[in-house]
Amino acid sequence: MDNRSLAQELAGNSYPGRGIVLGRSADGRYAIAAYFIMGRSANSRNRIFVEDGEGIRTQAFDPSKLEDPSLIIYAPVRVLGNKTIVTNGDQTDTIYELMDRQQTFEQALRTRTFEPDAPNYTPRISGIMHVDGGRYNYAMSILKSNHGDPDSCRRFTFAYENPKAGEGHFLHTYQGDGSPLPSFEGEPVPVGIEGGIDEFTKLIWDHLNEENKVSLFVRYIEIASGKYETRIVNKNQ
Repeated sequence: MDNRSLAQELAGNSYPGRGIVLGRSADGRYAIAAYFIMGRSANSRNRIFVEDGEGIRTQAFDPSKLEDPSLIIYAPVRVLGNKTIVTNGDQTDTIYELMDRQQTFEQALRTRTFEPDAPNYTPRISGIMHVDGGRYNYAMSILKSNHGDPDSCRRFTFAYENPKAGEGHFLHTYQGDGSPLPSFEGEPVPVGIEGGIDEFTKLIWDHLNEENKVSLFVRYIEIASGKYETRIVNKNQ
């Protein structure tokens, strides 16, 4: 499948929910990660991203308006040695803790399932980047209900070794808006990666639905050195 336009994928979907993009910069120098959150309810929209060590966490923008924190307050990004973990929920901690005990990405996620937010049963999407000694690979996972059946979980992992320059993959929670929200279908979407960190951050933020977008994280990791740059954009300022 040819690479699609990330801008068009975002602009053509008013509610992809939460999304992860992993890939490699067009010049081949950087491993790239992006994670965004969107919201339809006041509780979901009342959030910002803040830095937390080498990672980030979500935080209530107005603590007095925080209702149920269980599925909206978590650490989307954590770093374990030469691995960067990016997810849409508290499975970030599960992956971090179990990989720190020598389990694999897939083994860690075997202990988790989709979110218990009936009737949507939002998929848990996760990614892991491994940058070491000038080499780079990444994997992505989705845990989803079997067409809304809460008793049946479908587990998919996709691994990408030595990704090509200018290529990435986009995985998000929902096919689009709806009631209940329809879960993502198929493999992560292959997308083109262009520009430096500021240009790429702007491209994503500008093409997310204006009403529903909440926060965006982007990181460029230099593959040769492991040094990184991060950008965070919050609608609530």
